[in-house]
Amino acid sequence: MLLFKNATILNDKFLFQKGDLLVENDKIKKIGRDLQADGAEVFDLQGKYLIPGLIDIHTHGCAGRDTSDGNYDDLKTMSRFQAQNGVTSYCPTTMTLPEEVLTKVFKGIAKYVKEENEGSNILGINMEGPYFSAAKKGAQNGAWLANPDVAQFRRLNKAAEGLIKLCDIAPELPGSEEFIREVKDEVKLSIAHTAASYEIAKKALELGVCHCTHLYNAMSGMSHRDPGVAGAIMDSDARAELICDGIHIHQAVIRNTYRIFTDNRICLISDSMRATGMPDGEYDLGGQNVIVHGTTATLKDGTLAGSATNLMGCVKKAIEFGIPMESAVKTATITSAEEIGEDDKVGSIKTGKQADLVVWDKDLNVEMVFIKGKKFK
Repeated sequence: MLLFKNATILNDKFLFQKGDLLVENDKIKKIGRDLQADGAEVFDLQGKYLIPGLIDIHTHGCAGRDTSDGNYDDLKTMSRFQAQNGVTSYCPTTMTLPEEVLTKVFKGIAKYVKEENEGSNILGINMEGPYFSAAKKGAQNGAWLANPDVAQFRRLNKAAEGLIKLCDIAPELPGSEEFIREVKDEVKLSIAHTAASYEIAKKALELGVCHCTHLYNAMSGMSHRDPGVAGAIMDSDARAELICDGIHIHQAVIRNTYRIFTDNRICLISDSMRATGMPDGEYDLGGQNVIVHGTTATLKDGTLAGSATNLMGCVKKAIEFGIPMESAVKTATITSAEEIGEDDKVGSIKTGKQADLVVWDKDLNVEMVFIKGKKFK
């Protein structure tokens, strides 16, 4: 058993409260005042914050490793790095690649989920590509772009043993409407890497798309006469991902997006690539060369290519930009957990939920990390 005393706890209403928290086995047993438990390991968290472990539903890689390499041991390295930085659950995210490569990657992830339990938990897979527009492919490899294909998706999800939680599409592509109708009850569909108009995006949302990948990035722009994809997402109930690394989106847009969407509809993500946590240099992303300087990752032509920031860094940036601490954490935990259907297990500090917890000091540095009730850091 673990007993946390005198903590400032971010509760399941995402309000801070003073109190104690008891963990038994891998679950949160009790939250309250003056808790006692014989034999428990006690942590005095006076002056410290206790928050839910973060959940990154869009991350390609970190620590020199990448999901799309399809290497089993790389998942171990990535999971350890994520956990070290307070990300206790994540969805490995693929790139636009040939079907045979994606099949290998998905089989490897499914095998890892069944066999390993070290570091951050893998909750599912984010399938980013290949159903994208060439005009907005960004750092996706144009050689392997394809139109939405129901049979192919089902083959890939079978290889993944049903682990695909998000599947991204550009809704203007041929076959998109049929694809949405066919698979919307099998996977969460997300608008991504698209040149769609407001009208096309709105129709896709009406048909069953309910998510937007890295809002504002790799999509048609928004103006007062042509609201584009972003305008359609704002007009819907869909949730939207935000990359808050200080590079992909201006801080004023971050603040206003939180005002429009509220913290119920934003999923804060990192979109991190293998250079995250690594020195400046050149790295591979989906078969293309990426130049990394600081937290900026670009192709040689200057196109942004994911980020070199982990999700905890994005939460801190959001707070720096003026987002309330409670909202910044909420959008990196429970909103993402809800979006992939895992909120009954993780995403908030609540009795009965998995004990995935992060201890912050007063300066928001990660001091300790607990995953399934075991101390990782």
